Amino acid sequence: MGSVSLKIGDGTARFRRTSVYSSAVNLLMLFSVVTTNLFALYAFSSHSQSSSHPLHHSNNISLVSQHLSLILREIDSSQRKLAQMEKQILGYESIDLSRPNIVPELKLFLHRHQLPLGKDSRTGITEMVSAVGHSCERSPDLLSQYMSYKVFDRCPDDWSLGQKLILRGCEPLPRRRCLAKTVAKQDLKPFPDSLWRPVSNKSVNWSGLGCKGFDCLKGKKIGSDCVGCFDLGTEKDRFVKVKGKNDFLVDDVLGLGNGKIRIGLDVSGGSGTFAARMAERNVTVITNALNNGGPFSEFIAARGVFPLFLSLDHRFPFHDNVFDLVHGSSGLDVEGKPEKMEFLMFDLDRVLKPGGLFWLDNFYCASDVKKKELTRLIERFGYKKLKWVIGEKADGQVNLSAVLQKPVRV
Repeated sequence: MGSVSLKIGDGTARFRRTSVYSSAVNLLMLFSVVTTNLFALYAFSSHSQSSSHPLHHSNNISLVSQHLSLILREIDSSQRKLAQMEKQILGYESIDLSRPNIVPELKLFLHRHQLPLGKDSRTGITEMVSAVGHSCERSPDLLSQYMSYKVFDRCPDDWSLGQKLILRGCEPLPRRRCLAKTVAKQDLKPFPDSLWRPVSNKSVNWSGLGCKGFDCLKGKKIGSDCVGCFDLGTEKDRFVKVKGKNDFLVDDVLGLGNGKIRIGLDVSGGSGTFAARMAERNVTVITNALNNGGPFSEFIAARGVFPLFLSLDHRFPFHDNVFDLVHGSSGLDVEGKPEKMEFLMFDLDRVLKPGGLFWLDNFYCASDVKKKELTRLIERFGYKKLKWVIGEKADGQVNLSAVLQKPVRV
């Protein structure tokens, strides 16, 4: 079944060709009409043949009633089939909008809309459908709660609810017609001073978080890639001072790019320090971050670098072969089957340009088996190993750091 996708802002508009839908509907309706008429013809012909026998009059009435019941059941069945076909064609086969707990605002957002000029002569498209993640079906109550608000009024202070849906695979989230809560951004410094100046507590929305200030977060371990990462005094040494053999200096890695590193993607987590170091060297880096345990997105933005509020389960919203550099660390080790990490690695490879660098920074391997699995996966891409360092500990744990160059594939 043909389809066309069009990115509009932060959402996805999905279009379907109406020729398939129209043909299916026409066939189903033709079948219903023919079946209905056959039943009616049979019923009335039987009635006319037996009308000369009064004793059978009551039997004929009963027979007609039975036929009418069959016709009604057939019509009802056809309507159900038509509704199911419509869901499948529109792409909503996994979301049942007929549920009583689905709020009207969600139904309105997901409702198909006719193009204002009718059928497009080039593509044959006549309808536009807004999309949400298919896994939203697993959390209908949370989704309806997220879409419950006063239209054109202030949104509930529920960013944490949206993130909870994202972490459950409900991504992208539906758009809303309400005004997000605003926080006065106080004491923001001009760039580039903002890269290393402390961020004010008043510049961040602390709702939904355990800590209510940056003093609470200093020295705190929030995941494998954030140990005191909100303390900029400690963060200043990262990427410019070597603490172990697995640490690479940012200038050394940029030197491997022969002056061709201009834009990059950081999926290592953290508070934007990698992007800050790159910004000092006129390299623009987008930092992927959710607010797991801390206000990462707002903190990164306050430093003057670009945060991307996206889970690693989501396909990266970038075209193929656009980044000169991709930086990742232990955060790439998504839980689950090996295939899950493979999907992630192939998507990172997709957005990295030929000749670009993939910097794997202190990737933690719990065992030698994990190291071998990761090594085999990397070798399948055919990357050139510019740097490759394995740091092993006495307990069998392994840290892998590498700088790899993507080949040109023809």
